[in-house]
Amino acid sequence: MTTRTLHRVIGIILLIPFVCWALTGLVFFIKPGYAGAYEVLTPKLYPLNNQLHVSEEPNWLEVRYLRTILGDHLLVRTESGWMNLNPNDKRPWRAATEEETRKLVQDAISVNPNRYGHVVLVNGDTVTTDTGVAITIDWNRMSLQQTGKDTKRIDSLYRIHYLQWTGVKSIDRIVGFVGITLVLVLTGLGACLAFRR
Repeated sequence: MTTRTLHRVIGIILLIPFVCWALTGLVFFIKPGYAGAYEVLTPKLYPLNNQLHVSEEPNWLEVRYLRTILGDHLLVRTESGWMNLNPNDKRPWRAATEEETRKLVQDAISVNPNRYGHVVLVNGDTVTTDTGVAITIDWNRMSLQQTGKDTKRIDSLYRIHYLQWTGVKSIDRIVGFVGITLVLVLTGLGACLAFRR
């Protein structure tokens, strides 16, 4: 097989990845819908009514004191991670009821009703809204993570862009390696053709 023929064959093989890479790259450059898809959602905080009178423990690395619609929270970070404590007795907050979960999330999403709408389903630490957004609560950190249809769509574009087409990590690595190798070979062959007399 001549250099020109090999160059042409590899170029044809790489047409689909190149077109996918260019189109997804354009989306990443323009970033349509990114603001909502990756919006940082946090519990709504309220002014603290009481001063914190808690003696710190030697194993505490970081302390945060905050108030949500559910009450006061003492967030403590140790070497093993974060804990959500009751400031009155330093005991871990009891597991939230479904109603408390609904109340906390509904209060948080009230800042952007167009995106989040209203809570329709509570399933453990995951809440779903009537706009199709899923919100996961990390009670130990008092943090929220939101994912909508737009987030999933953009994540899919990232997988296409980075040749993660099968969803199987080991196979996707091989596909990526083969793709990069073919690009390098194509570049080398192109250089040979350009500079050959």
